[in-house]
Amino acid sequence: MSKYTWIIIVVIIILGGGYYLMTRSNTSTVVTAPTPTPVVQITTSPTATASPTLTNKTFNISISNFSFVPATVTVSVGTKVTWTNNDSVTHHVVSNPNGNVFMSQLLATGQNYSFIFTKAGTFNYHCSIHPSMTGIINVIE
Repeated sequence: MSKYTWIIIVVIIILGGGYYLMTRSNTSTVVTAPTPTPVVQITTSPTATASPTLTNKTFNISISNFSFVPATVTVSVGTKVTWTNNDSVTHHVVSNPNGNVFMSQLLATGQNYSFIFTKAGTFNYHCSIHPSMTGIINVIE
């Protein structure tokens, strides 16, 4: 091959590569922002039990397998806490001692009870039907 043929081949390769790079860099990529999720901080108590801290104004506690899940939570003043009975037996949510702060009706399977915490403090509670079931609500300013 002659010297000019090689030059033409090299120019074609360079032009082809440049065209490829230009068309490739002009494609746009759509990036979608992730869906925001509630802010939950996990803290530990001296007994190393995880305690979710919720910064918004609602919190749900599941009653399942004869326990409150989670058993210990930290919420801010004004938070509405809702307990939902997901067990196959009836339960009762009662603040210690003797329901002086809050007390649910008897909760059959699928029923729930809500209470809005208006003061800071630590609120221990239990199921009066099953006294081994206990929980703690820590309410902060």
